Amino acid sequence: MDAVSRRAMMAMGLVLLAPAQVLAAPTSRRLTFAVFRNGARIGEHRMSIVGQADGVTASSDVSMLVKVGPVPVYRYTHRAVEQWRAGRFASLETSTNGGGKIQRVSARRTDAGVVIDTGKSRITAPSGAAPLTHWNAAVLDGPLFNPQDGKMLSITARRAGREAVKLADGRSIQSTRWSLRGDTQIDNWYDGADTWAALRGKLPDGSMMEYRRL
Repeated sequence: MDAVSRRAMMAMGLVLLAPAQVLAAPTSRRLTFAVFRNGARIGEHRMSIVGQADGVTASSDVSMLVKVGPVPVYRYTHRAVEQWRAGRFASLETSTNGGGKIQRVSARRTDAGVVIDTGKSRITAPSGAAPLTHWNAAVLDGPLFNPQDGKMLSITARRAGREAVKLADGRSIQSTRWSLRGDTQIDNWYDGADTWAALRGKLPDGSMMEYRRL
């Protein structure tokens, strides 16, 4: 895999993730996605979402391995713990290893806004900002930041209507599609319970990343 492809994979990791400040409740569930690149399965994205609307913890664990034939050429891992309080984003801690490059982000909502610290830089985002971690559709039409590198994102989000989307087992379910365009080119689908069902996005190198819920 060339340098452009590696950068694209890192950018897609969780860019792939504020809101109308509404969080579905009660919540207590686990989500697991098979991850594909150009049709080849390369890993999994696992989530646990625990709590009620007044206090929700969403934990993510992503692991990907790209091979050329039998030879591993790129490894990616991402860990995140996201806290919500009273229906509003409260904090995020992430650690990412993309091909040996380590990135960490710590974000906290304060009275002055959301303070995002990467260890190398610190910015204060609008008080309504939230990370693009995909699972909560309520965040998609507000200010968003990349949970991997801590940078604010310029994205236009559009609810594109209901359509069938395929899960990892081959079943198709009716879901609502959200189209994200700008710094990222991603479509997310959410089922009738507003639970994240699938993701599809085009990487800068032209390859296609897909998440299909198991």
